[in-house]
Amino acid sequence: MPPRLSRRGFLGAGALGLAVAGLGGLTSCGRIDHPTTREAVGYGRLLDDPDGILALPSGFTYTVLARSGETSTSDGTHPSDPDGMGVFDAGNGGTVLICNHENDGTELHPVPAVEGLTYDPGASGGTSTLVVDAEGNRVSQYTSLAGTVNNCAGGVTPWGTWLSCEETSVRAGEEDFTKDHGYVFEVDPESRDANLDRSPVPLKFLGRYSHEAVAIDPSTAQIYLTEDAGGPSGLYYRWTPPPGFVPGRGALRELAESEGGDVAGVLHAMRCLEDGTVVQDLAEATSVGTRYEVQWLDVPDRDGQDESVRRQFDDDAITRAHKLEGQWWGDDGVYFVSSYADAPDELEEAEGYGKQSLRLALHHHNGQVWFYDPAAETVTLTVLFGVREDPDPEMRFERPDNITISPQGGLVLAEDGDGTSHLVGVTERGRAYALARNDHNDSEFCGPTFSKDGKYLFVNIQQPGFTVAITGPWTRPSHEPVG
Repeated sequence: MPPRLSRRGFLGAGALGLAVAGLGGLTSCGRIDHPTTREAVGYGRLLDDPDGILALPSGFTYTVLARSGETSTSDGTHPSDPDGMGVFDAGNGGTVLICNHENDGTELHPVPAVEGLTYDPGASGGTSTLVVDAEGNRVSQYTSLAGTVNNCAGGVTPWGTWLSCEETSVRAGEEDFTKDHGYVFEVDPESRDANLDRSPVPLKFLGRYSHEAVAIDPSTAQIYLTEDAGGPSGLYYRWTPPPGFVPGRGALRELAESEGGDVAGVLHAMRCLEDGTVVQDLAEATSVGTRYEVQWLDVPDRDGQDESVRRQFDDDAITRAHKLEGQWWGDDGVYFVSSYADAPDELEEAEGYGKQSLRLALHHHNGQVWFYDPAAETVTLTVLFGVREDPDPEMRFERPDNITISPQGGLVLAEDGDGTSHLVGVTERGRAYALARNDHNDSEFCGPTFSKDGKYLFVNIQQPGFTVAITGPWTRPSHEPVG
């Protein structure tokens, strides 16, 4: 069970910076305008890595668990582009990691096609399962899902499985693909055998589009889904299971394979209202605390056979977001990330971007975190990333992507921006700090997630494909400069 967030604190009196709650509660929230590593809050200043991979605070160390194309697995070598990850307790202090691979067919090291685990032999994405001992050493690794495309993020279910999301909507017949793609797949951490002829079953009732991440309400089994897409921008979705559905390990697959399973339950898209007027783009919000009423609209054709799902809604009838990314369930609701890239050159001609609002917002922020409250049926802007002109790459944080809650308190964000990439920590009082820096190249961090005992932070550097375990003197991060 993830640490609870304190939404009451999250939406309290603002302070300059980003705010989030982990264990112990949150006391402030607000906007990041000029985050800096020089202040060295959190765990102190980052020290250059003599091995040129990962800069960490004093006392922290890392172990490279796997390298794409180099580390041997039961099926070959660690595949390319490790991305989102789910963490599970292996017993005896160990951990099971399920690691997505965002492969689209152009990478050097595909996920190998394994009989009983492969959805489409023409596709090269999927998931690896890594078993790690109590000392943070990799014990074994095997393929747990293959034959999928661009497995980006996903989410851990309340019943202890991983939902892996395809960030694509490619069709059968395109390139070497023999099946349609753009689905969610359930992967079991128990063993390789637990996934044979089970993990490659697409959960078509969750829709076919460029999935990013999922979050699940443990009390209702409703599944919330983000879409990372452009032209037009993506939507935020909610799936409600059919009456009588009993959640549990394998229940989603059984539903998908049942009669009428492709359209089981109800898939909705989120529409936000401000004073009764439809908010066409979440980028319109430029003030922390902005709150919108939420309505849910039926998705006409969730498989998008004739027209992609996001194009089935008129711009003046739905709420879009340029890049919907990671999610986390907490405080009886969902925190989800809307991460902004540079405005497209063809913005004037682009369809569905909420052109005027996006242009305005891109001058003011480069990322948002929203909270959806299902009881109140509202979304509230809780975090806003500010952007400076001509920022020093070493002195800014931007474009939040994957998120996780730290058992030590606060939030950890994977940065996916220009220039130097960081793992960005945030204290409970809203002070942003650099927890780690990629010293190898400019590639993004992906899939940060803590072991159940809080001893290890697992994370990927997507290129050239490092999966690492970070450990050290974890304490509640300081709100004041240290080190």
